[in-house]
Amino acid sequence: MDIAIDGTTICLTNCDEDGPVLPSTGLDRLSAFSDGVFAVLITVLVLDLRPPELPTFKALLELWPTWLSYSVSYLFIAIVWANHHHLLRHAREATASLMWYNFAHLFSVSLLPLATAWMAVSELAPQPVAFYAAVFFLVNLTYILLIRELIDPMPENAVPLAVRKRMRIRSLATLCLFALAGLVALKYPVAGLAICCCCLAVYLRPEAPGAGKSSGKG
Repeated sequence: MDIAIDGTTICLTNCDEDGPVLPSTGLDRLSAFSDGVFAVLITVLVLDLRPPELPTFKALLELWPTWLSYSVSYLFIAIVWANHHHLLRHAREATASLMWYNFAHLFSVSLLPLATAWMAVSELAPQPVAFYAAVFFLVNLTYILLIRELIDPMPENAVPLAVRKRMRIRSLATLCLFALAGLVALKYPVAGLAICCCCLAVYLRPEAPGAGKSSGKG
């Protein structure tokens, strides 16, 4: 807001050296809030780490279930954030449905510290690992809802149909694999965790495989 006095414009609110600053949009607030949640979750993961009671490397190595759980979860949150950030770039406005789908996605991710701590304390016992895989499944499911909300309504010249198809195939395939990982973990927990880790590799690049080529970008 600005007013003119004796021919001089005076800015009253939201100003900087270059003049008035537009207020943050709903998308800015949505993105900032989401980034804050991801940052808090990583902090919670770190706070759950405990040093060994003995000052020896052997004692440190005996905590391998904790370090493994933390490493996988940290990588998972990093991948989820990267894909979430990439997906929000396609948003045009912060609709009510987008906000609630986003809250559902963040809720599923917020379960990760609990699942990580339980899996680490149990030393990769079957049921905790199965629950861990179930959290991965829920995160992927809510991510699919975000894809439907943001990508499906877009014109074909913005996101080619081939790219959309690859995104759906990737999402549905990993969703099925996370479900399989949960079932396998009930009998073979290490194998179930390995399936989860393999699925993460598919999402290291936010775009669906081949998206850059199909959209004409390098």
